[in-house]
Amino acid sequence: MPPVQIQIVFFAVIAAFVLFQLYNVLGKKVGRQPEEDARAQPPAPAGPQDPNAPRATVLDAVTLTSIAGLKARDPNFDPVRFLEGARQAHETIVRAYAAGDRETLKPLLTPRVMESFEGGIAAREARGETEEAEFLHPARADLELATAEENRAIAKVRFLAELRNRVKPAEPGAEEQVEERRVAEVWTFERILGASDPNWLLARTEPAAA
Repeated sequence: MPPVQIQIVFFAVIAAFVLFQLYNVLGKKVGRQPEEDARAQPPAPAGPQDPNAPRATVLDAVTLTSIAGLKARDPNFDPVRFLEGARQAHETIVRAYAAGDRETLKPLLTPRVMESFEGGIAAREARGETEEAEFLHPARADLELATAEENRAIAKVRFLAELRNRVKPAEPGAEEQVEERRVAEVWTFERILGASDPNWLLARTEPAAA
């Protein structure tokens, strides 16, 4: 075989060997692959998150201490569940009072509070006014105390809410009055320990520092 052909064959063998080595390196998966990173990532949320949705309630050491009195008498008391129910009751009561809805209010209030609310509703009706309450944001609810006195369970919740009240005067053609305000109150709820009815009733309202 002529020397030139020998050189061509020699270089062809070298090229084949180099290509084989490159295939061994480039043809294999080296390091973490995109599909592995995708598997390692936590699953995405099922849908868009509502920024106004109530967040899970986290109880600090102070709150846990404040509910020790009731937990001693009622070990099944769930402060997180109670706060969610209290927040719903707060919104229902505020709306019902503004609308003069006595039927909704009656099973949620103690007789003393119902009497007080009835007076306010009657006075508004005597003026011929109608009112509507709207929550601008979900109210914040903080459990300040949960204890037991004799056969009563007592819980105090501090609410901070931003409201828009619309009052329509009785006079024809009178302009509707709209007021936005920030309200801070402490509501006291009560129920009878051991009673078949587990529902809490609003027993008192008082202003609180914002």
